[in-house]
Amino acid sequence: MRRRHHFHIDHAGHSVSATVETGHRVEVELLVDGKETGHGTTRGDRPVAVRVELPTEPATPVTVRVTPGPGVPRCVLVAPGADPMVMSPRPY
Repeated sequence: MRRRHHFHIDHAGHSVSATVETGHRVEVELLVDGKETGHGTTRGDRPVAVRVELPTEPATPVTVRVTPGPGVPRCVLVAPGADPMVMSPRPY
């Protein structure tokens, strides 16, 4: 059975959202400021890292590390010069 999980964080004045659809094949969609900017897939409970850029001047590369399981997925934003930040789950 497939389930969708949503996560969000604000970083450097920008909104980063992740949708993780779990099942045999895990699909990750990333939005920066409401625009789809990254996509990744994995299988089972294997972690996946998706790189995107924040539209700063110059652009800031960040990585969202997704751990699909076991249990509820977890998302962590990794940005240069900052400690990894856990993204908050969203109920919708």
